[in-house]
Amino acid sequence: MTKARAVDVNHVALEVGDIDEALAFYGQFLEFELRGKSETMGFIDLGDQFLALSKVDEISRDQHRHFGLVVSDKELARKSLEDMGVEFASSRFVDFYDPWGNRIEIIGYDNIQFSKAPNVLKGMGLDALAKNEKAVQELTDKGMDPRE
Repeated sequence: MTKARAVDVNHVALEVGDIDEALAFYGQFLEFELRGKSETMGFIDLGDQFLALSKVDEISRDQHRHFGLVVSDKELARKSLEDMGVEFASSRFVDFYDPWGNRIEIIGYDNIQFSKAPNVLKGMGLDALAKNEKAVQELTDKGMDPRE
């Protein structure tokens, strides 16, 4: 039987209590463009993907469930989050809870097996982002050399 191949994630949806408050919270440590907004939804643009914020009446806190949010500068995000006084879920990672209990891990673009297409990075004004040697080697070993 033939199966569809998983290619990427188009978006992640987070449950929040208030769209404007959530956009203000995320805007304290992330520079982003708003893709769209309504009373019950907010969409943070991630180039060719997006983060959806969905207003719900009842919130439940994540435990192990989380997602990794890739940023241009992990240490800058960590410092901003520390300055904001957020609750970190782990001392090993930049892993924190937003005010609605969503657990998020911040990951630096330079250190992961994930590459945005050059045209997407350029469109986001991030065409100077580069991978570290370990990430380049991991991608190259999979036939995905980011330098090509």
